[in-house]
Amino acid sequence: MELSTKGRYAVMAMVDLALNSPETGSSARSVNLGEIAERQEISQSYLEQLFARLRRRGLVESARGPGGGYRLASLPKEISIGAIMQAVEEPLKVTRCDAHTRAGCLSGNRRCMTHDLWDELSRHISQFLGAVTLADVLARQLQGKADEIADYNRAAAE
Repeated sequence: MELSTKGRYAVMAMVDLALNSPETGSSARSVNLGEIAERQEISQSYLEQLFARLRRRGLVESARGPGGGYRLASLPKEISIGAIMQAVEEPLKVTRCDAHTRAGCLSGNRRCMTHDLWDELSRHISQFLGAVTLADVLARQLQGKADEIADYNRAAAE
């Protein structure tokens, strides 16, 4: 399975933005997309498309004029990687059919034998990306995050 460049590049750019504008709110330094494009080796025009989507979802704010650019709309600990991915990508889908309806991908609207496997994988990916924040990535605190989520889910189920 492979994620598209939209999601990967949006996350890379948001981490760069968080790293280079440590404050949030109106006093935060705006970062020019050209700077991010150069540091991350991503086309500026591609970043403009991604940041338009991120802005519409309320993840970044834009500032016009001299010194203009983008800044985070919230603290890095409040922005999940899942929210970034959802802002720029279609929902991650690993099943052949629509996971949220009773209709399946086989004739007669039957679901294939592996449907639940792929549906569960999709759920785990969504949980993981929703639990990891920009702050986690910046602090390089990802080791063991999947185990932490699994432990939390087990405790909640008991």
